Amino acid sequence: MTIKLTKRIIDAATAQDKDYMLWDAEVKGFGLRVYASGIKSYIIQYRNAAKRTRKLTLGQHGVLTPDEARKLARDKLMSVTHGEDPSAERQDFVRSPTVADLCDRFISTHVERHCKPVTIREYRRCIEIFIKPTIGHMKAVEVERRHISALHAKHGSTPYQANRTLSVLSILFNKTEEWGLRPDGSNPCRHVKKYPEEKKERYLTRDEIAALLATLDERQAAGLENMFFVAGIKLLLFTGARLGEIQTAKWDYVRGNVMELPDSKTGKKRIYLGTAALEVLARLPKLEGNPHIIAGAKDGGYLTDFQKPWRRVRAAAGLNDVRIHDLRHTFASYAASSGESLHMTGKLLGHSQAQTTMRYAHLADAPMLEAAERVSQAINASKKCESK
Repeated sequence: MTIKLTKRIIDAATAQDKDYMLWDAEVKGFGLRVYASGIKSYIIQYRNAAKRTRKLTLGQHGVLTPDEARKLARDKLMSVTHGEDPSAERQDFVRSPTVADLCDRFISTHVERHCKPVTIREYRRCIEIFIKPTIGHMKAVEVERRHISALHAKHGSTPYQANRTLSVLSILFNKTEEWGLRPDGSNPCRHVKKYPEEKKERYLTRDEIAALLATLDERQAAGLENMFFVAGIKLLLFTGARLGEIQTAKWDYVRGNVMELPDSKTGKKRIYLGTAALEVLARLPKLEGNPHIIAGAKDGGYLTDFQKPWRRVRAAAGLNDVRIHDLRHTFASYAASSGESLHMTGKLLGHSQAQTTMRYAHLADAPMLEAAERVSQAINASKKCESK
């Protein structure tokens, strides 16, 4: 039936045994479907560019008035004359993946294939704790900069975590474009400014190092700390290695005074072992069936929990603000301030980029400043002698 659709006409339309249509006399292709259930919905019907008949539901009567539905119908039908297919677009949207779907694909096809275990764990943590709970339900195509900005601001009290989450999202949406699921150049993370981060630089003094080493020995002797944990902490301090590198190190990596790691954060790496580090290794037993230097409680495994015993030890040593990673900073600071070049310091730490070592540049100046002070004092003393 064709008739101008008005509120009076639509309200008077009653449900029948089967669904039926009322077509509008004013806008061709605009109509009302009356369902057997009594629900009444506005629709449009058109032919797309491929000459296929399509139908698109605009909304229910009551939510939309006849005039609102008619205007929406005109807009949609006008887009059809420009080659668009609003019904197909809606179907594409319904079928399009959510952010949570993309996160799962991102982990399985990119992160797990190209990243190291530590990085994989960090990506998973970031996605599960910060990304999925906030925007995981959204369709990837509908995420805009305002959504990313709001998520970033939500964690502004922890700038480091907020910035890491923003970085993960940026990589995720770059991959989304690569997969053809968003238009090129549509990454919603663009122009979202990162928070400034305050780098935590903590170096142990000679007295603090002495206190730490004494505390480790005392607690091990008293049976309060595991010998492998104590050895691990000492190796971190004496080598400048990363925690994961020492935790997972195996006896067959040791070649004389060098530890050859087959893999690390920066790929293959050499850890150079000085006398103090070699003495630590010499005092450790090699457990049968366990290849790891820092043996754990499980057969064949390495010690996984360093944080709990570290908190006990640092409290006993009066070093509550010192993190395990600060032992690496301390090694680097002593290398730089002892006159070693930044290039050599970077080699010892296993830095892949010189820029990373530049954070210790001010310490590398210390020997030169001391020399300058001695020379200037000597010159000044000579001047005083002449004046007499």
